[in-house]
Amino acid sequence: MLAQDPKLKGGYNAMGFSQGGQFLRAVAQRCPSPPMKTLISVGGQHQGVYGLPRCPGESSHICDMIRKALNNGAYTDLVQKHLVQAQYWHDPFNDDLYKKHSLFLADINQERAVNETYRKNLQLLEKFVMVKFLQDTVVDPVDTEWFGFLKMGQAKETETLQESVLYKEDRLGLAAMDKAGKLAFLATKGDHLQFTREWFNANLLPYLH
Repeated sequence: MLAQDPKLKGGYNAMGFSQGGQFLRAVAQRCPSPPMKTLISVGGQHQGVYGLPRCPGESSHICDMIRKALNNGAYTDLVQKHLVQAQYWHDPFNDDLYKKHSLFLADINQERAVNETYRKNLQLLEKFVMVKFLQDTVVDPVDTEWFGFLKMGQAKETETLQESVLYKEDRLGLAAMDKAGKLAFLATKGDHLQFTREWFNANLLPYLH
């Protein structure tokens, strides 16, 4: 449908809010025509989530109990196909299960195999902008908004995009894009998707011109 829209023939810029960030990235990787020029991800969860909105910290036994319950069902075929949030649930304690059964995130993040078409198409972007909210209580871990995530096998320590296997092996082309100056990492104070018009105009609008 995008390819048939005459208004987009010369290319377009895209901005995704929250989960829209990773969904639009999938569009860039899977649908290169018409070309997406700039992708702005505002609070997107590019390495998925392993937490509950506004859950009171890692020390909460209730949060841990709920997460373990979600782990038991998140990767079933029924849940993967019918619950949007399950599409980007990333369990650091069951990495093999995630890679095998995640229908969406494991695919677009090249977790099972490297799809050279995905890698090539993402690098066609002129700019990939990622916005992180420094007091985010909805997205856990918040580092996923900059393509970071939890280190595998535990749920406390995180690693940056640059420290990840995804980057070091350049499975998605992000290392090449970083070296070419195509990645931009922005941060703003506030909770999830909380920003002022002034901040938006000063920091994001310039990427859309």
